[in-house]
Amino acid sequence: MRFVIDGDGSPVKEEVIRLGGKFQLPVLIITSVDHYTTKEYPDFVQFIYVDKGADRADYQIVKEIQPGDFLITQDYGLASLVLPKKARVFHHSGQEYLMETIDQLLMQRYIGGQMRKAGKRTKGPKPFTASDRQLFYEIMIDLVEGELK
Repeated sequence: MRFVIDGDGSPVKEEVIRLGGKFQLPVLIITSVDHYTTKEYPDFVQFIYVDKGADRADYQIVKEIQPGDFLITQDYGLASLVLPKKARVFHHSGQEYLMETIDQLLMQRYIGGQMRKAGKRTKGPKPFTASDRQLFYEIMIDLVEGELK
């Protein structure tokens, strides 16, 4: 079991790294070279950098993911590709993506895209706050503790 982060836009990287340290679990962050960092991280944190390009990080995640991994992403399409590989997939809100509901989420995304193409305004996500980060962290602690029992 390890944490895998879709790193291109994740607002909870630091929280996941804290979780990795707390539970002594590896953290793999897959991101574009556009997000390269020289910041020092603990030894249990590994980065894989991919070339620029649409969905490059997603394809690498699909390649790297293993059964039992916890993937953190806000990408429904990526979640739909990873769920059949028996990984658990979570939004940065702490919501778990499930096989039973992923098709509905994909349809909502499609309809929203069609509406925007037609010139209609759709509501964007609300700002991600410090309390949202804390809630994510607490939800993940409960989930990981349940997995490790």
